[in-house]
Amino acid sequence: MAHPTPLPSESPIANPRDLKPFADVDTWIFDLDNTLYPPHTDLFAQVDQKMSEFVGKLLDMERDAARALQKDYYKRYGTTLRGLMVEHGINPDGFLEFVHDIDHSRVVPDPRLASALEGLPGRRFIMTNGTTAHARAIAERIGVHAHFEDIFDIVAADLIPKPHADTYAKFWQMHGIDPSRAAMFEDLSRNLAVPHENGMRTVLVVPEGTREVFREDWELEGQTAPHVEYVTDDLAGFLERIATGHAPVPAF
Repeated sequence: MAHPTPLPSESPIANPRDLKPFADVDTWIFDLDNTLYPPHTDLFAQVDQKMSEFVGKLLDMERDAARALQKDYYKRYGTTLRGLMVEHGINPDGFLEFVHDIDHSRVVPDPRLASALEGLPGRRFIMTNGTTAHARAIAERIGVHAHFEDIFDIVAADLIPKPHADTYAKFWQMHGIDPSRAAMFEDLSRNLAVPHENGMRTVLVVPEGTREVFREDWELEGQTAPHVEYVTDDLAGFLERIATGHAPVPAF
């Protein structure tokens, strides 16, 4: 059951002022949906609704049953698409085209985030379970596309989504990334487990609007998990503090 869940009253960071672990980072990796833009834009809600619609039409199911199955596949397989491929053998192309045909107009430019990204030393990537076209459209509207070297999408991942370990390994190998010198920013705690195991700095992004947006309970779990090293509700501000290297990271 989904319901609005508040942010934690205190940060799980053991030492919220200690940004020294980022000193050696030369590669910065960002999830897309609900990470580079806030959930209250309801952009991913459009994708979510279209996935339920696709499942309903494919399997001739009523809306509520289709949505329940969609969410079950998302939780068990990492993406609804992966569940549909494994359980029903669908061709992914039609699904990806249908669910990402959405209105991106609610995403607005974020000059502060763009400036913060530009201030990071080293390389920057988007790693998403969505498509490159979807990610590019959003990044261009935010005004950050030029700051990323590449977008690693679900097609590049051979349709194997995060949090599968092989997907991260393929991404790192493709771009010559040393995980011990990289940082990962995600809105789902479970997607930070493999990066943490491989020595990456891990940051869980729970941006403004998470309180109001309906998400599945499990999506909001894990904020105090050992593999989550930092938590922030202000991505741009967090990146600014990393860049300056001296300002504190405030607790919630």
